[in-house]
Amino acid sequence: MRTAAVLAMLALACLAGCSTDDQGARVELLNVSYDPTRELYREFNDAFAREWRERAGETVRIKQSHGGSGSQARAVIDGLAADVVTLALAYDINSIQERGKRLGAHWQSRFPYNSAPYTSTIVFLVRHGNPRGIRDWPDLVRPDVTVVTPNPKTSGGARWNYLAAWGYALHRGLDGDWSKLDDPAAEAQVAAAREAAARFVAEIYRHVPVLDSGARGSTNTFVQRGVGDVLITWENEALLAIESLGPNQVEIVVPSVSILAEPPVAVVDTVVDRKGTRQVAEAYLQHLYSPEGQRIAARHHFRPRDPEVLAEHRAKFPELELFTVGEVFGGWNRAHEEHFAENALFDRMLRASRRAGAR
Repeated sequence: MRTAAVLAMLALACLAGCSTDDQGARVELLNVSYDPTRELYREFNDAFAREWRERAGETVRIKQSHGGSGSQARAVIDGLAADVVTLALAYDINSIQERGKRLGAHWQSRFPYNSAPYTSTIVFLVRHGNPRGIRDWPDLVRPDVTVVTPNPKTSGGARWNYLAAWGYALHRGLDGDWSKLDDPAAEAQVAAAREAAARFVAEIYRHVPVLDSGARGSTNTFVQRGVGDVLITWENEALLAIESLGPNQVEIVVPSVSILAEPPVAVVDTVVDRKGTRQVAEAYLQHLYSPEGQRIAARHHFRPRDPEVLAEHRAKFPELELFTVGEVFGGWNRAHEEHFAENALFDRMLRASRRAGAR
């Protein structure tokens, strides 16, 4: 089964490949990425290929593979020969190191900003005119609201969605004061807030009729199939939907509190050392931090790290209160163990919801 999955992913990578010059290519990279970056890397790959030809006098061909971030990480662990990975969350790249031993333990310190060259956040996409009057997280648990979000077991975006909802409820239970998480005197309030957050997130999932495997699949379910009243999604996916469909079809609602989503990137050491592509792979990821790379990210609705480039696009990136995975959940490894591992909170929540539905 694993061999078949790897072969399928390799075939997908070939089908999704993109390059500026397929004839006489001297260097070939495979970038294994997650669902919502298709358009971003289509433009970025062409830009980098031009830059590399000018700098190194060498033609580079870049192929792409896209899917749910967790599924993509598993494909790399099982042998998919990615030169670089550009996934939705650090846990997925940590898994490639811990289970596959395919990159260095300190991969996150190799590039600026913990190897996350752009950011995003989690927002709501609603139908034109917002017929359900959705304004903030509590509206998602109203009896008349149906929610669309992907499956956290396979989708990195879904995990960001889940933690954003959890963080909102925790924030409310702590009276908006994150410092109480580290205050022994507030231990009872923190415990009560965590229990309330678990109930709140469980209630949201009782309003979700289908769990797609990836963020793009959920966008298609909401936009193309017309399922649901609200889509919980990446900000960049929501902006892309408006760009594609126009504001007379869908619109964005920005919640009062959300999460700082930091999708990371990494070179896969075992692959680039075997293929001899380390220099070009590292340059490829470094170019994401260049002014050109940052502007391409912004054009595709990711928040650039470069403050000057961000200022150029400030109108479409509203300021809101953001928390991080590290601040609220103790980092991705801890968040995974508590929420997304086998028989952790999400699994228990889903089983309880199904039992309640069966009754």
